[in-house]
Amino acid sequence: MKQKNDFIHIVLISPQIPQNTGNIIRLCANIGAELHLIQPLGFKLYDKRIKRAALDYSDLIDIKTYSSFEEYVLKYDNRNIFACCPSGERIYTEPQYTKNDSIIFGPEEKGIPKNILTKLQKNNLIKIPMRPNNRSINLSNTVAILGYEIWRQLKFQ
Repeated sequence: MKQKNDFIHIVLISPQIPQNTGNIIRLCANIGAELHLIQPLGFKLYDKRIKRAALDYSDLIDIKTYSSFEEYVLKYDNRNIFACCPSGERIYTEPQYTKNDSIIFGPEEKGIPKNILTKLQKNNLIKIPMRPNNRSINLSNTVAILGYEIWRQLKFQ
């Protein structure tokens, strides 16, 4: 049974690694988030590697796909959109998140395309601190860090 949801919306732009997406499906089920996937994907949604990583959690969440980020924005134009990127203006714990916010994440190897980042409010570009010589954190780990921070701010409700 899928969860009724007025919580955070996790948006993955062109994810490439099925195991990461499977882990994120499982995470979304555990925190009550809705998952939105922006095509092109680097795999098929029925890929056995997704199912293995997601276990039996796929049936517990809504997974929606879109042909472009613009299609997602048109459908949900009333949402506050945050983007997680290394060049973010603020640390991920600083914003006061609300139910129905969207958090977008880019593909594993490239990050969020610049043409999308430039359309967002600079104040909504967030980052997870890292050691200076490192460039990224695994996508599913990044989504977990932000997902649990937002859920914590919302008093785990």
